[in-house]
Amino acid sequence: MVGQSPAEPRAAVLLQPFVHQVGGHTSMLTYDEHTICKPLVSQELSFYESLPLAMRQFTPQYKGIVSVHLKKDSLGNLTLIASPGLGQPDTCGRLDSAGGDPAVTLWHKCKWSHTQVTKTFKDSCPGKMLLRTDHQYHTDSLLEDANGKQAERKSYNPWGLHCHRQHLNRMSSKHNENKLHQFLLLENVVSKYSYPCILDLKMGTRQHGDDASEEKKARHIKKCEQSTSASLGVRICGMQVYQADTGHFLCKDKYYGRKLSPEGFRQTLRQFLCNGNQLRTDLLEPIILRLKALLAVIRKQSSYRFYSSSLLIIYDGQEHKEGADQHLPFPKTHGTNPSRVDVRMIDFAHTTFKGSKSNPNPTPYDGPDHGYIFGLENLIKILQSLLEGK
Repeated sequence: MVGQSPAEPRAAVLLQPFVHQVGGHTSMLTYDEHTICKPLVSQELSFYESLPLAMRQFTPQYKGIVSVHLKKDSLGNLTLIASPGLGQPDTCGRLDSAGGDPAVTLWHKCKWSHTQVTKTFKDSCPGKMLLRTDHQYHTDSLLEDANGKQAERKSYNPWGLHCHRQHLNRMSSKHNENKLHQFLLLENVVSKYSYPCILDLKMGTRQHGDDASEEKKARHIKKCEQSTSASLGVRICGMQVYQADTGHFLCKDKYYGRKLSPEGFRQTLRQFLCNGNQLRTDLLEPIILRLKALLAVIRKQSSYRFYSSSLLIIYDGQEHKEGADQHLPFPKTHGTNPSRVDVRMIDFAHTTFKGSKSNPNPTPYDGPDHGYIFGLENLIKILQSLLEGK
């Protein structure tokens, strides 16, 4: 950190839920503006430590490991504290807002009121004052209406808060406050976007890892058979799309994605590219080109199986035009490309490959991951059909 001598201990970092988490079940936490962290899984660490050079542009940058412990205050509120320098590499430094902002601590309460959640979203997201949560996230199916259909709620995505609450409850019930947990530090791949539109896609025709129990294996096989994972090799696990006409995010979760037919998947993909006013056709070609580049890389990765991993497609919901007003909320430097898009692979806890340190004797697989390739090929075909106006 600037002005800090090497011998000076780093300050503890108060971890916050990552407000742009749209899928998954593991709690993603914000370490600083450019860094997130998640509980360490040895298989995922092994993947990042031996990542093929060609894949690095398609994965978050691995930044090291940090020790984290649970803390409970006198009112019973739970927080997670990262302790840089406890024998672990740390490349990040102190979170500027961790010094005692009362709004930050609201994230960590086991129970949140509507006003607390709304205030915290606003305080945590400068420039996003129009965004709001218009409901509490009580259960996994809360985003469904009375008829079992998922409502298109124009709200801030509550998924990360939901995952964080579950994670805190699990940790507090299993471990005491002093126990240190190791977390991975990873690049925040959406930090450069003002209004990140994110599509989380579960890739491949198989989701269970080699270490799955028979019960878990059967459960995952059933999910694949009953969703587009079987027919397309890809299914939607979460989504947030900024709606320029209302100033809110439209959100979908994994339960919505599991119910989609192939045509429903296509329509949701189209919805992901619609900003409330128009279809962002300018994004289609750059997304397709990046997916094709990823496909070429995956085809060359022999022995890798990316079971249960996700693929993120990201773009900025705030269109930046030449000569536009520079005093927009939450300004960022966006370069010259007006249709900034990104494609990143994430979640490698069940990824297996020859030479893995965490699993020296993995199930031997030859050639590339054909289930993953099948999903990528179908995704590209659907996007190309949208580009052609079909």
